[in-house]
Amino acid sequence: MDAQRFRLRISGAVGETLALSLDEVKALGPARTERVTLECAGNGRAGMSPRYPSMPWIFGGVGTAEWTGVPLHRLLDRVGSKPSAKEVAFIGADRGFDSGVEHPFGRSLALPEAQREDVLLAWAMNGQPLAPQHGAPLRLVVPGWFGMASVKWLSAIEVREQPYDGYQQVVGYHYRQRAGERGTPITHAKVKSLMAPPGMPDWYTGRRLVERGRVRVCGRAWSGGGEAVVRVEFAVDGQWRDAQLDAASHPHAWQRWECAWDAEPGEHELACRATDASGATQPATCEWNRAGMGNNAFHTVQVTVR
Repeated sequence: MDAQRFRLRISGAVGETLALSLDEVKALGPARTERVTLECAGNGRAGMSPRYPSMPWIFGGVGTAEWTGVPLHRLLDRVGSKPSAKEVAFIGADRGFDSGVEHPFGRSLALPEAQREDVLLAWAMNGQPLAPQHGAPLRLVVPGWFGMASVKWLSAIEVREQPYDGYQQVVGYHYRQRAGERGTPITHAKVKSLMAPPGMPDWYTGRRLVERGRVRVCGRAWSGGGEAVVRVEFAVDGQWRDAQLDAASHPHAWQRWECAWDAEPGEHELACRATDASGATQPATCEWNRAGMGNNAFHTVQVTVR
């Protein structure tokens, strides 16, 4: 998208309809930077069986960045939402097909959620202008939610009196056990932890090859909805113990953890699991759903110690 010709349209149940340039969006007030972990709702899909025929994410669909922009509520305050307004819909410039239905990518938030101070209209990532693959020139960032809520290539905002009926809102991104059921909408990210697998990978088996002796195992843990992770446990062959967990420095960013392991020769299974402030803990296995969404089963790594 051409940043110079870009216009963000806002319409619907508002007192004033606008089409803002990127500079006009930036002029809505002082910029705000939030460090946020974003995870694809389908991250871990490859671990579900049978697997839905979509992106076969293993563990890589997650990352943390510093996003800079202005709080969305400043734009909503400027145009003035009508008393009848209930939702805010966000439409991206990207368009495609899903299950034979052509549509733009769009999502919505309830008005109170959209008015949170940390929901951003973002134009920079890690201090640099957004790259095309990250939604340039402007995107939405919704901390605490799975990544589908943070609409890229944002081109239009609609303040609505009725629920948004876009395909990715009412058909996609639901937990469903059977075809045709209504299902449960996917919203906040789940509590989760991952480890950086120690040693070297074996090409054919995927096992890690580790030398005997003291091994430092580290990783990251996070949760959604602004809940801090309060505990990470590390296991060797099913024997769990507490890992050392860094305190939360940002309400929506992952936390570092580490644990020392005295590796003895043989075949071993390493695992990690996190618990957040609400008491939610990663399960051994995640409840299956048709789309392979929200898999937060604890991370296991097979290791051969030499």
